[in-house]
Amino acid sequence: MATATATRRPSRRKARGAGITPWLFISPWILGFLFFTLGPLVFSFVMSLHDWPVVGTRTFIGFENYTTMVQDDPQFWKSLWITVKFGALFVPLNIVLSFLLAVLLNLNLRGTAIYRTAFYLPSVISGVALVTIWAWIYSKEYGLLNYLLSFAGIDGPNWLGDRTWAIVAITVASLWGLGGSMLIFLAGLQSIPKELYEAARVSGVPPWAQITFITLPMLSPMILFTLITSIISAFQQLTIALLLTDGGPVNSTYFFAMYIYKTAFRFHDMGYAAAMSWVMFLIILALSMLVMRWSAAWVYYEGQARKDDADA
Repeated sequence: MATATATRRPSRRKARGAGITPWLFISPWILGFLFFTLGPLVFSFVMSLHDWPVVGTRTFIGFENYTTMVQDDPQFWKSLWITVKFGALFVPLNIVLSFLLAVLLNLNLRGTAIYRTAFYLPSVISGVALVTIWAWIYSKEYGLLNYLLSFAGIDGPNWLGDRTWAIVAITVASLWGLGGSMLIFLAGLQSIPKELYEAARVSGVPPWAQITFITLPMLSPMILFTLITSIISAFQQLTIALLLTDGGPVNSTYFFAMYIYKTAFRFHDMGYAAAMSWVMFLIILALSMLVMRWSAAWVYYEGQARKDDADA
């Protein structure tokens, strides 16, 4: 009897240790999430409920920051509208250009590896270095772009000083880092079974139909991922606009993220900036959920299709 009891005790301890071991392996991630993601997120919401200057006494004001933002702050709506316009340009161009570059790099021509490196390299350049390059390209007096346009007899505009062209210039500079999206599409293209294209060619399907009915459906999960990440990037645009135009000319590139940044670190109103950050978070969350709900109509998952066929 005593021997059986002694045998059960080590087995229970071993089972208890086996249950704790997986948690020990993931504990660094859990601690990092609690201290560096969830904690700051909760703290920022608490800040948004206060009049919180950088120096001075904080005062609890409830949801006054949010009501002031919506009802009494025209700059909030202006900066949000500028960000929406930028997103309307950036998001589709980022997806289309990334896809086209991936298709070209998937042709396996001579020197493809060099082109892949060249197209991806700008995406790893720091934002400050990228802005320095584009400031030289866009310069009205000695810029490369206007110099090239002069050969065609075109007097180039003041790209960063004209309120019409400034947001276009920032969009083009932002697209310079589309190498990450390009690699995602390229990986998706290389994972498509070649037998599908061979069967389509044998059946006389033209190339445009192969792209429409084979390539795009098979790449739809990558398109969905790129769409959501592009929306997030568009709303968080700050570095390029801040360093190229600082919101000018005439606040035509005063993005929502820039308004949050200046409110917090130039005007030292951390509570109001935290409230705007939460509004940005809710907008991005709502758009992402809307896209995910809409994706059910056009995103194709091969595993899910097989499961549906098996159920049928």
